Amino acid sequence: MKMKSRLNRIANALTLSTAVFGSTAAMAAPIRNVVLVHGYFADGSGWQAVAKILTRDGYNVTVVQEPETSFADDVKATSRVVDAQDGLSILVGHSYGGAVITEAGSDAKVAGLVYVAAFQPDAGESPMDLARKMPGASKAIKATADGYLYLDPASFHADFAADVPAAEAQFMSVSQVMPAAASFGTPISTPAWKTKPSWAVVATADRAINPDLERFMTKRAGSKTIELNSSHVAYISHPKEVAKLIEQAAENSGK
Repeated sequence: MKMKSRLNRIANALTLSTAVFGSTAAMAAPIRNVVLVHGYFADGSGWQAVAKILTRDGYNVTVVQEPETSFADDVKATSRVVDAQDGLSILVGHSYGGAVITEAGSDAKVAGLVYVAAFQPDAGESPMDLARKMPGASKAIKATADGYLYLDPASFHADFAADVPAAEAQFMSVSQVMPAAASFGTPISTPAWKTKPSWAVVATADRAINPDLERFMTKRAGSKTIELNSSHVAYISHPKEVAKLIEQAAENSGK
């Protein structure tokens, strides 16, 4: 009987050990889903080079096409994509997309956040509030009579995508998405970077968002940050570096 009791205790200990270590291993597993969110004056196609690298490296990549009709609509569109993933995701935002992921990132299925030359508002703060603190160099953003924004095509290359080939920037300028101006002034309710790990890219030659504002936001959020000598569209002009940072986030967010 004593031998049987001892064997039972050993078996129970092994079972417990397997459960604990198995659970730990699962928690430490790298994230395989990446959800990419674009910003103003662009659409999801700009993520193509980054998406190709991530896909080649074994990630499941999904690009959100926000309607840009309101901030609430853009957050809903992003949450819809996140919730459709099989498992946890890394949520990546460019520019205004940073505000979107800051709100949508509180979703339980988001493991980490990556900001690419992006806004990182705090609670009660909007991208407009931040931009007013440290304005960008560009003065080319205009408003339509019915309340939508666009970037003057004559300044698009210099102010938005200076390190992108001129022909590509020209096409981007004539195909730009016009966002609802009101979305820029919508404050954040629950900033996900306060509870989720975050990474960030500061674009040092950015004319759309002041690079010093980007530094302020990434420092405040405690984001693990790299700096790239890039225009505002760092994800287009530096896809390898941006993809590498996203993969670092995926490898470390589940730990």
